[in-house]
Amino acid sequence: MPRTPSEILQDVGTILLVDWPARVVPDTLTRAGFTVFDHGGPEPDNYNAFELLGDKVARRPLGRRPDHADLVFTHRPSEELAAIVASARELGARAFWWHTGLDTGGEANPAGCWAPDDEASAARDLAEAAGLEYVGDVYILDALAELPR
Repeated sequence: MPRTPSEILQDVGTILLVDWPARVVPDTLTRAGFTVFDHGGPEPDNYNAFELLGDKVARRPLGRRPDHADLVFTHRPSEELAAIVASARELGARAFWWHTGLDTGGEANPAGCWAPDDEASAARDLAEAAGLEYVGDVYILDALAELPR
């Protein structure tokens, strides 16, 4: 039986974000105690680490890809997913989370997770073929809010 998004998230320590819909995503995940990195651009060394400094979350250049990620979260178009899934496997990830940033009408919405059925199915197939658990229909911060405190 597939695990819920919250169950998957509960089993994660390190998250690599390949783009994100709003700064609240890395900030909230960092404040929740996850080790959070992002790939900040197309350059191979454009990786950053998020750190809690007092009550602020700082983004510091890492200059290289992290050695490992339990979860790879992406907010990129469907045509980029194959390469991102391949990278997730290289990093030893166990789960892949695709966030479209679209509402059910296809309009931009930072918390939206809608995708056309064919794209959603293809994304799931890519992730599962790579041996990854897949989430594509729940906003990561909603799943985080369901975790026990």
